[in-house]
Amino acid sequence: MNEADTEYARKAWRHRGQGRPAGAPEPGAGQESVWDYPRPPVIVDDTRLVQVRFNDTLIAETRAARRVLETASPPTFYLPPESVNSDCLRPESGVSSFCEWKGTASYFSVCAGKGCVKHAAWSYCEPFAGFSGIRGYLAFYPDRLECYVDGERVRAQAGGFYGGWVTGKIVGPFKGEPGTLNW
Repeated sequence: MNEADTEYARKAWRHRGQGRPAGAPEPGAGQESVWDYPRPPVIVDDTRLVQVRFNDTLIAETRAARRVLETASPPTFYLPPESVNSDCLRPESGVSSFCEWKGTASYFSVCAGKGCVKHAAWSYCEPFAGFSGIRGYLAFYPDRLECYVDGERVRAQAGGFYGGWVTGKIVGPFKGEPGTLNW
């Protein structure tokens, strides 16, 4: 994607965290609304216990995760590389995606026991300015792996593409659900 396309993509969003759309509920005590998250996104440190498991194997565990908070999306958790069992990661050559805010992501299969899950994790090796705080950190898809925050099993953000982690502390509606294509 060239610079003009990137800038166009950044400006295309109508919602930028300054208000909730009709039908978006108010968060309750101890909850966050994804409609209060900003655009452009921000990185926030998170000290809760974050765990990722596959085939009864602990893939990652940390109390030093970083969440990327972005309008309309559940947080994506990024884990420091030293918290991940690198023996379980297999780089996927020729597989990448592009985020207008973070840059180009590289993907990994996660393997444990006798199984492997393709496209289960990703990382930004050279993120754009403003996102160096997640350089080399790894994010995991909760629809492909078991992901937990303080013991709560995470639900996956709808749509199969986005990697947001939905917990009981997060209120939507979320990008990726039916009817959200033009958000």
